[in-house]
Amino acid sequence: MDFFSILASAERALEIPAAADLYGWLCGSWDLEVLHYRGVNVAGRGLRGEVHAARVLEGRAVQDVWIMPRREDRHGDPDRTMNMYGTTLRSWDAAQQAWRIAWTNPVNGHREEQIGRRSDDGILQEGMRADGAKTRWTFTSITPDSFHWRGEANYPHSDAWTLEGEFLATRRQP
Repeated sequence: MDFFSILASAERALEIPAAADLYGWLCGSWDLEVLHYRGVNVAGRGLRGEVHAARVLEGRAVQDVWIMPRREDRHGDPDRTMNMYGTTLRSWDAAQQAWRIAWTNPVNGHREEQIGRRSDDGILQEGMRADGAKTRWTFTSITPDSFHWRGEANYPHSDAWTLEGEFLATRRQP
């Protein structure tokens, strides 16, 4: 057996209630239109990305890879400030009845840990960085073929939330 066949899972683990399966819809491949990244409005630059997600670890988690710019657009040494090739592991925590989120982007050393739960209009992931900044990442406008993702931070000694990242996603057709 190879590593990827051991990692991947075709089904959700039975111990995860169907109503708690917040991320199953994310499985598959997506194209991203990048609107904001690292707090910069990049909507007019035509920056594109991609996301690929699958169930893993006997169906107890959903893992994804977020790539920007797209693999086909990665030539030479991309600008590190606009370069993302990271992964998220979303693991079900039965004790909390929530999802534990771990994100890492080794390109720039960015890491996040959050807790994900259903919200009124989608999914809300909340956490706190080592510097004390609160974070919230949201998935909204979720349909079978699209979603809207926003990443925001509330920095120490600030009352306002700052938009750090924003993406519009469209499912790739087979």
